[in-house]
Amino acid sequence: METPSVVRIDKWLWAVRQYKTRSLATTACEQGKIIIQGQSVKPSRHIKVGDEIILKRTGLIRTLKVLQLTNNRLNAKLVPEYMQDLTPPEDIAAFLSRSKRVTIFRDPGTGRPTKRERRDLDEFMGDF
Repeated sequence: METPSVVRIDKWLWAVRQYKTRSLATTACEQGKIIIQGQSVKPSRHIKVGDEIILKRTGLIRTLKVLQLTNNRLNAKLVPEYMQDLTPPEDIAAFLSRSKRVTIFRDPGTGRPTKRERRDLDEFMGDF
């Protein structure tokens, strides 16, 4: 299998398992959550080896460096050969600690929340 010289950004992000589907990667590009060289990119933007990509996720900004190009979805074990995560470990640790604090506890056996309880929880958590 030969390696391509250029690959679309949405296809590469899907291939290196940053997004579950290619359409989610495309949507992230269209929403301006993918940045290369200080500018948000369209899904059709071609990338090359050495590019640094910034992904804006909920509460975390990740920086990835392209090591190799691929059009096919990779096995999870092969991903480190194709990208390098340049995100500072402190940022990841801060994100994980924030995400652990925002959990909602419900007593076992109480079942699913009712529509009213769900609205109250959403309002309390700020997810209108």
